[in-house]
Amino acid sequence: MTGSISAVSVARARRTRTEPLSWAAIDHLARHDDLPGLTLLLLATPEEERVALAPAVDAGIKSADPDRWWGRRGNPNPGYALAVIGCMPSAARAAAALGRRGMRLWTQGSPEFFLEIARSRQLPWLGDLGRRLADRIPARDPWAVDWRFITAVLREGGVEPPVTEGFVRGWLGELFDSPGRGQRRAPLVQRMREDPYLPLLLPAVFEIDRLGAVVAGGSWDETTNRWESAPRFPGVVAELVAEGTLARPAILDLTVDRLLRGGKPHDVRPFVLLHDALAPTVDELAGHAADYARLLPEAPGTVATLAQRSLRAVDEAGRLELETLLEASQPTLVRTEKTLVKAQLSWLERVARRQPDRAGEVLETVAAAFGHPALDVQERALTLIGKQAGRLDPATVGRLAEASAALAGDLPGRAAELFGTVAEAPAAIPQLPPAAPPAELPPPIATAGELAEELVALCHEETAVRWERVLAGLVSLYTVAGSAALATALQPVLDRYPSTFTENSWNRTSPGVYLGEAIRAALDTERPGVWRRMLAGIEGRQLLRVSQRTFDAVRTAWQGGVRGGPDAAFAPTPDGVLALRVAEVAVQLTRTLVPAVVATPTHVTGSLDPAVLLDRLRRAEAEGWQPWPVDFEQALLRLPRQADPAVVAGAAELTSPAGQQFAAWLAAGGLPDPVSTRWEQRPATVDQQYAPVARRAVAAVRPARDGGLRLERQLLTLEPRSFPQLWPDDFRRRGDVLAMVLPHHREVTAAWMLSELAALADQDQRDGAEVLPLLAECGGPVGPALAYGLAYSLGARHQESRLAAVDALVTLAARPEPFAPAVGAALADLCADGLVKLSRLVPALAEIHLAGASVALWELLTAALPPLLPTGQRGLPDLLELSTQVAGAVRARSAIPGLAEIAARPGTTRLVKEAKRLHSVLHP
Repeated sequence: MTGSISAVSVARARRTRTEPLSWAAIDHLARHDDLPGLTLLLLATPEEERVALAPAVDAGIKSADPDRWWGRRGNPNPGYALAVIGCMPSAARAAAALGRRGMRLWTQGSPEFFLEIARSRQLPWLGDLGRRLADRIPARDPWAVDWRFITAVLREGGVEPPVTEGFVRGWLGELFDSPGRGQRRAPLVQRMREDPYLPLLLPAVFEIDRLGAVVAGGSWDETTNRWESAPRFPGVVAELVAEGTLARPAILDLTVDRLLRGGKPHDVRPFVLLHDALAPTVDELAGHAADYARLLPEAPGTVATLAQRSLRAVDEAGRLELETLLEASQPTLVRTEKTLVKAQLSWLERVARRQPDRAGEVLETVAAAFGHPALDVQERALTLIGKQAGRLDPATVGRLAEASAALAGDLPGRAAELFGTVAEAPAAIPQLPPAAPPAELPPPIATAGELAEELVALCHEETAVRWERVLAGLVSLYTVAGSAALATALQPVLDRYPSTFTENSWNRTSPGVYLGEAIRAALDTERPGVWRRMLAGIEGRQLLRVSQRTFDAVRTAWQGGVRGGPDAAFAPTPDGVLALRVAEVAVQLTRTLVPAVVATPTHVTGSLDPAVLLDRLRRAEAEGWQPWPVDFEQALLRLPRQADPAVVAGAAELTSPAGQQFAAWLAAGGLPDPVSTRWEQRPATVDQQYAPVARRAVAAVRPARDGGLRLERQLLTLEPRSFPQLWPDDFRRRGDVLAMVLPHHREVTAAWMLSELAALADQDQRDGAEVLPLLAECGGPVGPALAYGLAYSLGARHQESRLAAVDALVTLAARPEPFAPAVGAALADLCADGLVKLSRLVPALAEIHLAGASVALWELLTAALPPLLPTGQRGLPDLLELSTQVAGAVRARSAIPGLAEIAARPGTTRLVKEAKRLHSVLHP
């Protein structure tokens, strides 16, 4: 409701006022959306009475029900803000009241009544209030209504706004946001020209880095009456410069300074466009030559291209010092953007011809490109130098020959012929040092306070290591410290995180629910405590239901090792073993005298040292207790394939049932490797438009034997569906929990996760690849599941996923187990029809080469290239170029089927050229 309050209305209200101003009256009028009535009441009250009511207003705002912040019709209620401006004695008190959390929506109404009250009071601090409110506008995502209301207060108070990120962002939003339905506005250039804040706030758009993203997007174009996706900021600012509204030197300086600070390409793009729109003259470009020389080697690609173009214009005008060009060129020539580097080489070639007396200096700078990762760039630099080498003095030729040691592939021989030197013997074949053993698990939790801290951390970030420490700590501390000590430390955690430790509709299979059960069991000195809670009401009955369901589910697992099914308590997938183990603790903790779990791993991979398990079982026999069934089976599944003979002999001396089973397990060599086979999924519908992917390679797993442990068959049985899953996320961010179940059978873990790993490449998902470095440290043969998982991750959409695959492959390369041919074959299968993009793959493989795993990488490439060569896939020349570099590093001399045929083709396509290069390295 809007309107104004006349002086006659205020006078009449003062004469007829029958009750004093009170918080109750304010509250009633505000909650009924009667803003004119509330304004009249405030204006009709003398100033002394209003100020005297300020403490009551403050207290009322603090204690009011949150529902009262909304009006009767469901609209935001600004009525309490009128009480603030009408009663508070200072800007500080008013700003504090308006800044309370419950007052978040106070700006949703019109500022008219707010300002009318302020005018009536003739507040000298209104401008100060506006500044304080403006300072609080958040830097990210300010509300447009907040900005408009606060701006009205600032203007009424006659003060300039603070130049903060939040206020400037709100100003830009007001300028660029589309108008409401049916509204028309003046063109953007006119609104900016007439905006009183333009001189004050526009420089901040250049000076606050994050604001580049605000002006990089599209906006509503009033002339065409539609949304334009291209940024309009550069063109409008250039137009204001051209007409003289903005000073050209100042805007150009601000633009170049902003480019110098750098940032993400999206953030700097509008300033690149503005620089182009300004079209600086040669004089202006020469004045900034030193700035462009700084941008050329270091700035993002688009900015570096701008700098290169600008410097070249200065050079063509004869106003660029050669020293400046050479100093900027050397680091530029090793940039990854080949187009930029090749343009720089062409420029330097022209300069060398133009200034023959200084050609030696120029060509020594060109030699910096010998260190470029791309062979075609190295070759171009060598060819350029070769054209002018005859005019160089012997000393310069000698220095160029020394620089040619950085060349790779077939280029060292060509350089030796050019410079009249003998090609150096290839360096030693790179070898990775032996892989370090996996890190050990952190020390056990020693106190109840430390357990509480780890529980809180677990609520914020679940990790497998943290779960193992919490589980072991709870069981051991219950025996050592007792219920009272645990209650003091852990009850506040249960109270603070009820959604984690109490069952609700979305967490029924979560281990957190059963951990809550286990903790509550540990805190009850007697089981009747559950009945006391039950009598307390619905919450107690719910806890009792969960307790009974937990017991039934654990008993079912004990009998047959089965998890999952209708109304399941535990997930049927391997990560459900963790929830089952936690539930077993909840059931057994107060029923049996078991002072420790035996499955706690000794290493972060989940591996358990057989000697440690032997000590735990000896303790159990000495103290007269047996491990819990699921806990003991998990311990056996974590043992490595081989144990020290002394441990095997010690296990044979054990007499308890668990001890004898342990001895038999070691003697048999542990869990037999399951059978893992490649499984191809195809869309369930013939309409490819609705299929998530054209095909997906996954793996099926089945046990290699009948019988075995109770947990065994369900863990080792995976029958994939026949069609690809859309957006698979069964193990999202829980891969480490999955890996710890079978740390010496990583192929099984990879098979369960393979759909998610595939989606990294074929559906551009983000999470999942972080498990790969952990699997590389685990044990077991590399089968189709892990091979395809690595292949998919190398071609993932997001860089962090590709880097995880690189880390995993480098770790595998330092271990004796063969893996590279299987991964190479998987890559060829996925890339042959474009399912995985070679353009993503090659940079990741290059990182493996740089990390020193060149021997394994060559094995991978020799498996991948033969089936890929006939496909002619985009990116194949880059893969051949990398293969040439790797082949030279490992001194490979093996033939690759199909390579000679491509190398013998006529023509100068890059594919033929790179095939010839690789063939010449393999057959010198």
